Amino acid sequence: MATTERSKLNSLYTRLAPGVPLASEDLAALDISADLAVHYVRAGWLTRLARGVYCRPNDTLALHPSLLLLQRKFDGLHVGGKSALDWYGLRQYVSQQPVLHLYGWESGHLPDWFTERFPAEYHRKRLFDELPDALRHVGPFEKRNGAPQVSAPERALLELLSDVGVRQPLQEARELVESSYSLRVSVLLELLQHCKSVKTVRLCLQLGREGALPWVAKLDPAQLPTGSDRPWVSQSGDGLLVLKP
Repeated sequence: MATTERSKLNSLYTRLAPGVPLASEDLAALDISADLAVHYVRAGWLTRLARGVYCRPNDTLALHPSLLLLQRKFDGLHVGGKSALDWYGLRQYVSQQPVLHLYGWESGHLPDWFTERFPAEYHRKRLFDELPDALRHVGPFEKRNGAPQVSAPERALLELLSDVGVRQPLQEARELVESSYSLRVSVLLELLQHCKSVKTVRLCLQLGREGALPWVAKLDPAQLPTGSDRPWVSQSGDGLLVLKP
């Protein structure tokens, strides 16, 4: 019995890279039962992060594999908004410990084992006409195998703008829009056409015009869901925000 357990442990350590968390179903795939996992934890061969989540003892978890595990638990989970823009190098300020902005389809809370290591906020967001298993312009970061899901820059910018007046300062959003010279018009057009937030569409157009961005001149507001002819008004931390159609 001890030889079998040791063989399974060796197999586990062979497959378990440093910094990678494992769920109970991953252990089960290696023929390690829940009782055997408990035994490994008590013997100090595994560390239990939370119910059903484990890692190597004295391990420092890596962000990307930790996100991959979360994406199995949350429908549509992806790095988005300001964090995605930052990953692509589109940033205004360098924070010593930036908060990771994660977006998903359903309401939920990030587990403590994750947020204790990676300061993060989770936002339930249904900004576009889409399905959770077919998000528009969300894919593996830099198209790398095994990379976490992240918004394309065009989607990330709209996610950021959707939070203006809620948790996102307008001035920072304006500065980020001013830096978005290289956005792809075809991608931005598709996202705007399927955007369910009139505020987000109008804010994108208005800040694009203010910054004289090259992509805004190629967008026809008549093809976009800008709502009625009435101005959209919101109180933000930067003052009163008035968005005209």
